[in-house]
Amino acid sequence: MKKILTLSLVLFLLQTGSINYFAQDIGFGAGLMLGEPTGLSGKYWLDKTNAIDFGLGIAIFEDAVRMTFHADYLYHNWNLVETNFVMPIYYGFGARFRFREGRNGSFGIRGVLGATLFLKEEPVDIFFEIAPAFRLFPNTALDFDFALGGRYYFEIH
Repeated sequence: MKKILTLSLVLFLLQTGSINYFAQDIGFGAGLMLGEPTGLSGKYWLDKTNAIDFGLGIAIFEDAVRMTFHADYLYHNWNLVETNFVMPIYYGFGARFRFREGRNGSFGIRGVLGATLFLKEEPVDIFFEIAPAFRLFPNTALDFDFALGGRYYFEIH
């Protein structure tokens, strides 16, 4: 499991090393998330309202380590909540894979509801999301993912 975590981190860092560090309105953001799971978060904007996000995280238990990967399609509503900040509400759906030492992996689908706060004139966002996840394999169950995190946005050429 440690080899998988190390390889995942190395691949992530190699990819971000080839990106020009210049902020833009629409692009790729990478950062950290705390919650269930805790780990790396990424978001790629397709346009002003649609994005794809992903997360790679871990949870450490007394007897095992669990790794989670999720990917979601998100729609952002910029006018749902009126604030003095730039804060779209987003919702969407995606898939989640979990792997735990000594057990079979699991697969499920998830719905996502969250809010993103963009810092003025900075290429940074802060987000909070909850995601009910319906586990389909190897058994069925309802789980809840949640995260509080932040991302720095890069310009991609």
